[in-house]
Amino acid sequence: MNKNAIKKFAIDARNKLISSVTDKAGMLGITPDNCSEAITKGADFEVYRTAAGTEVTLNKKQCEQRRKLVDQIQARGFEAVVEEVAYTWFNRICAIRFMEVNDYMYPVRVRVLSSEKEGKNEPDVVTMAPDIDWDFTDKEREEIIDAKMNNRLDDLFRMLFIKQCNLLHEVLPGLFEETEDYTEMLLNISFTNEDDVIRMLVDGIDGKDFNITTVDEDGKTAGQVEIIGWLYQYYNTEPKNKAFAKKAKITKEEVPAVTQLFTPDWIVRYMVENSLGRMWVEGHPDDELKSKWKYYLDEEEQEESVQQELDKIKVEYATLKPEDIKLIDPCMGSGHILVYAFDVFMQIYENAGWSQRDAAQSIIQNNIYGLDIDDRAAQLSYFAVLMKARQYDRRILTRGIEPNVYAVQESNGINRGQLKYFGTGLTDTEKNAAVSQMEGLLNTLNDAKEYGSLINVEDYDWELLEKFVENTDTESQISFDTYGLDETAEQLKRLIRIGKVMAQKYQVVATNPPYAGTSNLSAKVNNFVKKNYPDSKADLFAVFIERCGEMLKKNGYQAMITQHAWMFLSSYEKLREKLLHKKLINLVHLGSHAFDEINGEVVQTSSFVFCNENEAKYKSTFIQLVSGKNEDAKATLFLSRNCRFYKTNIQLGEIKGTPYTSYWASDIVLTAFKTAKLVGEISEPRVGMATANNDRFVRLWFEINIEKLGLNLLSRENAIASGKKWFPFAKGGEQRKWYGNNDTVVNWENDGFEIQNFKDEKTGRIRSHNYNLDYIFQSALTWTVIGTQKTTFRFCPVGFLYSNSGYGMFCDNEATKYYLLGFMNSKVAMSLLNILSPSMGFESGYLRKLPIIESNHKDEVVNKVKICINESNIDWDSFEISWDFKRHPLISVISQNRLLFDDTTDIDLAECYICWENECNERFNLLKANEEELNRIFIDIYGLQDELTPEVEDKDVTVRKADLQRDIKSLISYAVGCMFGRYSIYQDGLMYAGGIWDYSKYKDAAWRAEGRPDVSDFYTKNHYMPDFDNIIPITDEEYFTDDIVGLFEDFIKTVYGKGALEKNLDFVAKALGNKGNTSREVIRNYFLNDFFKDHCNAYSVTGSGKRPIYWLFDSGKQNGFKALIYMHRYDADTVGKVRTEYLHKAQKYVETAMQSAQYTIDNATSSSEKTKATKAVTKYTKQLAEMKIYDEAIAHVANQRIEIDLDDGVKVNYAKFQGVEVSQEGKKALKIDLLAKI
Repeated sequence: MNKNAIKKFAIDARNKLISSVTDKAGMLGITPDNCSEAITKGADFEVYRTAAGTEVTLNKKQCEQRRKLVDQIQARGFEAVVEEVAYTWFNRICAIRFMEVNDYMYPVRVRVLSSEKEGKNEPDVVTMAPDIDWDFTDKEREEIIDAKMNNRLDDLFRMLFIKQCNLLHEVLPGLFEETEDYTEMLLNISFTNEDDVIRMLVDGIDGKDFNITTVDEDGKTAGQVEIIGWLYQYYNTEPKNKAFAKKAKITKEEVPAVTQLFTPDWIVRYMVENSLGRMWVEGHPDDELKSKWKYYLDEEEQEESVQQELDKIKVEYATLKPEDIKLIDPCMGSGHILVYAFDVFMQIYENAGWSQRDAAQSIIQNNIYGLDIDDRAAQLSYFAVLMKARQYDRRILTRGIEPNVYAVQESNGINRGQLKYFGTGLTDTEKNAAVSQMEGLLNTLNDAKEYGSLINVEDYDWELLEKFVENTDTESQISFDTYGLDETAEQLKRLIRIGKVMAQKYQVVATNPPYAGTSNLSAKVNNFVKKNYPDSKADLFAVFIERCGEMLKKNGYQAMITQHAWMFLSSYEKLREKLLHKKLINLVHLGSHAFDEINGEVVQTSSFVFCNENEAKYKSTFIQLVSGKNEDAKATLFLSRNCRFYKTNIQLGEIKGTPYTSYWASDIVLTAFKTAKLVGEISEPRVGMATANNDRFVRLWFEINIEKLGLNLLSRENAIASGKKWFPFAKGGEQRKWYGNNDTVVNWENDGFEIQNFKDEKTGRIRSHNYNLDYIFQSALTWTVIGTQKTTFRFCPVGFLYSNSGYGMFCDNEATKYYLLGFMNSKVAMSLLNILSPSMGFESGYLRKLPIIESNHKDEVVNKVKICINESNIDWDSFEISWDFKRHPLISVISQNRLLFDDTTDIDLAECYICWENECNERFNLLKANEEELNRIFIDIYGLQDELTPEVEDKDVTVRKADLQRDIKSLISYAVGCMFGRYSIYQDGLMYAGGIWDYSKYKDAAWRAEGRPDVSDFYTKNHYMPDFDNIIPITDEEYFTDDIVGLFEDFIKTVYGKGALEKNLDFVAKALGNKGNTSREVIRNYFLNDFFKDHCNAYSVTGSGKRPIYWLFDSGKQNGFKALIYMHRYDADTVGKVRTEYLHKAQKYVETAMQSAQYTIDNATSSSEKTKATKAVTKYTKQLAEMKIYDEAIAHVANQRIEIDLDDGVKVNYAKFQGVEVSQEGKKALKIDLLAKI
């Protein structure tokens, strides 16, 4: 099945139909903004002005249809009505296509949308009319002949299509309602237009995808009824995206699109075979029948006492006849589960000796039931079930049998005042009872579209209610009150049918419920689930787990696929306690990627079958398929019979919180959970602070004025006394063990006064919370709360606050803290944590429940952990992102290896890199060895030698190995820092990051570094000092004395010696790999094209975005002008200096260069020289044009003398220089960014 083609058609067809319906409405004088009044009225006609300004005359019938359309638009809105009309015709067109491909058309087997003859676009119905046995009237025959004679083939096609729909109303009334209403007026289709829906369908989707003779994976006739489901899902693609994009509550109209998810076929088979199939074969054993069910799971061998109870239930099942078993899908969507259930029922009936024809009728009447909140879904399920029945009974459509599948309807519009006119022929007692029950049903179904099949309907006397609405007494009471009584009767009959289905109990419930957090739904839904389903209220899928259980008869089966969160989240603990009183037959843990249509890790699922009976010692079968990367891989793994586990409800309840994810835990692990201390008993894992506005209160440390940063403070009192504003904030971050991710700070000035008083403007409530005032500034362990399949733990020194994405685990005993860190970073802890939270969330509640066994290896563990922390700390501090960074490691290695680098005038950078590479490798190997030894220790302590191995993969060791290109780029970044004065080659650590700029301290640092020589000698030498004006130009040719390539060359010469300059520049250029004929050219191209991009990536943190501290003034793509500044040295005159001292000079340099090139063109005798000069002139011309516009923009900002506040961070300050408008004569103003985009 070509799903890409199906998806393209469904999306395009929806847009086409909506556009077409909107246009047709406009031709009736109806637009999204207005329903116009008639400009002329006659006895049997009316004239309206169309949206195009023309006039249209409508006959009496059309006027009535238009009035109904206007009424619907006024009641529900233009968009909702147009959407309904579009999907109504979409459903009908797709249904007819399915029927014609399979030769199911009624009353005559003739193709309506296409032709039997290959390559013929004209549908057979158009070719053959009027000679088709459709019982045409004389008028219709005249219209057909006239259309053919005048070549109005599309008009003829539309007429015949509507005629076919009306004929299908006789046999498929649930999908083909009578079209003599406004939907007919709004239909506009063509078979001659290749861009119309009909050609899109016939040409775009292979007919084989509709053909039921297509065989399945086993070579058996499968039928492609499921294409209906894919069409439904893909039709909802854009409404789903629109609903999510609006960032508001999901309305009841949007719920179907948002939650629609077509269940993979193999999972449908698993659910139906292990519920419906199991019920039958347990009462009527038949190995041959069971062998037809590929995904059926045999029961694990049970204890004798358990088996005796199971045998009693099987005796009960043995009394069931096929027609006794009722199955419902309360969230049926397009009917995928019902269609496969039909096949299994057919096998059961045949096993009991029924003919296929009789069985098909009985299955529709007695066995299959379905509900959905969506009218579209109900139409498609209705159609799919009947098409499945048609495979077994050729005359099923003419037998007048209607499937028990319904869209839940609301009672809100019912005229209750008319109830008194019903019940003719009933006794007063019966009538009173009927009115009372009908009132109760109407009350229950009020706002039913909000709640769907979650509503628990009382089991009324349905026979009495049916009699009640069957007869009315209006003959002697015709009045205004009885107007519309027939319509009320039809509405009541429909509600009775729906209510009956909702009220009765079933042997089997099988469904894929909606996945939707209730907090995103309407207030009505929220209040409903809180009141009726408090133990599962967080998400609809969990609510439906409870609701489906309520719909079951005793010993009935409940088969579902849901998100797997119910298995372990603490919010579903009470739900799990309830489920432990049911018998879990089997569970397939699917994890992520169970649906090929969904990418990523967010939707993780499990499919399961419960029996509505309690047997605590029953051995449930669990199959772990989380490693499968897609639908097929999971199905294959299922059939391999591997990854199977067996647990009883008693065993599942042994771990605190009763996580069902403990199914794979060994007896040893379960014993550890039962007998050992828990992490929460020896430490205090705490949820961190939520600021409620990170943009306001949180920064990356390198954005702020460093003088306002308080480090290593021991307490709140110390912090207050320091007068500092910003303090370290543990905020999770990338997967990193032992130490690091210390990059974020929070505004906790004056003991967090601003955060603690941050109120909601509307409610006056304090928005921030979880301050942990008794714990902040203490040393702790921290970790990333939201991860992937695992998380990592780090040591956090004193002075930190902890966030709601980087919690803190506090421990009074230092040795215990280190022991805990060793344990938490071990494979054992991850394995145990995967039981409690096998998802992306690692909240403190789960950590508290981990069993921790302290042993006589404690000292050994502590020592190894301290080594890991120290080595990880060194690694973290080797790069600028650390506030404890001293100097670049490719420089530090010089002093660490003086014997190797004894000649300071000729230091080989390549050898420095080798020293650094060796250091990294030693650190990496030491950490890997320590981590493996820690794994070995804890595996031994917990006795898990048969389950875990100590080996650690290289990718899981989180210190860095040397990387030539990355490390050379970081050396260049450090050099730029020295150019600006952020760093100095003469002193470790930060030299300047805010506060008062003092140029003299760099001379002092150099003087001290040289051993405090005589001042007169000192000043005779050249030293590497910061750029004087905080502006460093980057040009494609060397124009300025402080050209960045020249400054970098001086840096390399000063650090590594003049004698090694050329080989070191070559080494740098080779590592960069940029284009260029010389090393200097390569380096220049790197600064021009890549440096700023790399700087933005280096100075960024996941979740916070890019926060560059070196800002690039950039005129545009022609590289006319570029210049770097250091944001911490910025002042109000900086932009003006950039313009006058650099941009204007650059313009003059380029003008001079262009004149020189032009002179070459005019005077050169060599053609190659002329060609080269011509290219140069072209380049200079473009650069000058670019710089001219840029100059106008920068002048505007320079005159404003904009100030920046480092406390506001990069994001706010950077934006002040972007989007400057430059007017153009006769054109729209240009918006110019002074700084390069980040």
